[in-house]
Amino acid sequence: MSTITAEEFHDAAGAGGWHVEGDAAVATYATGSFAKGVELVVEIGRLADAANHHPDVDLRYPSVRVLLTTHDAGGLTDRDVALARQVSEAARGLGIEAQPEV
Repeated sequence: MSTITAEEFHDAAGAGGWHVEGDAAVATYATGSFAKGVELVVEIGRLADAANHHPDVDLRYPSVRVLLTTHDAGGLTDRDVALARQVSEAARGLGIEAQPEV
């Protein structure tokens, strides 16, 4: 599995709201409540298990931070793009927006 560059990740359709930090893609979702954050984490867990690709997820009040990387490839891959798209879509479905990169 070959890695992709940060630019290739950013150019991928549907990866809006994500930014690259080192060899990982990161998005932070403003959930507004702990309960809504839990809903998002549950959905991320379902998507990750289905894809057999598991991100680091940090649940806090009032946000959820998601970090994606393909460990066995040593960086970002198309698997990260695909899961980022799914996570973004799930968040939108819950009425949750990604926070802009700070």
